[in-house]
Amino acid sequence: MAKLERTIVVEEALDLLDEVGLDAVSTRRLAKRLDVEQPSLYWHFHNKGELLAAMATAAMRPHAREPLPTPADDWRGWFLENTRSFRRTLLLRRDGARLHAGLVPGADLDRITQKITFLVASGLPERDAQMAMLAAGRFTVGSVLEEQADVVGSDPAAAVPVIDHEAAFEAGLALIVDGLALRRRVP
Repeated sequence: MAKLERTIVVEEALDLLDEVGLDAVSTRRLAKRLDVEQPSLYWHFHNKGELLAAMATAAMRPHAREPLPTPADDWRGWFLENTRSFRRTLLLRRDGARLHAGLVPGADLDRITQKITFLVASGLPERDAQMAMLAAGRFTVGSVLEEQADVVGSDPAAAVPVIDHEAAFEAGLALIVDGLALRRRVP
């Protein structure tokens, strides 16, 4: 095989994730898939944690490519769409929410700061804008974790009603935004 590139390793690892799920992703399995010896993966990633972080960053690219808010944007509409985009991106990958959970923002920190700055310019106190982004992010990850853990074909005789995950997400998101609106300082 030609020289193994980091981007190829990450792409293959994400494909492996989609096929087998997060619990079954291993460097041994990935090396076999790439037709290389396992130690060659450590040229790019010192450990599995580094590989998982790179996978999570790559998996979040669709959301990271979304446009940043502009001063002309309505804060509420932007906040709703930003959070929905995050959810859609997490749902693109099997175990996407588990892969993302606990990820420390790296290169995305500048984008997050710009989003918070937009919310502050829209009338939210800075601390509320920070907590809104954090709360919406954690709510979204938790919602997607539950959705992705929902086993299709579970016992239909169970007394638990079927959950419409999208409707539940939208209801929770509306509560967050409505609460934010109460804290907004309108000039």
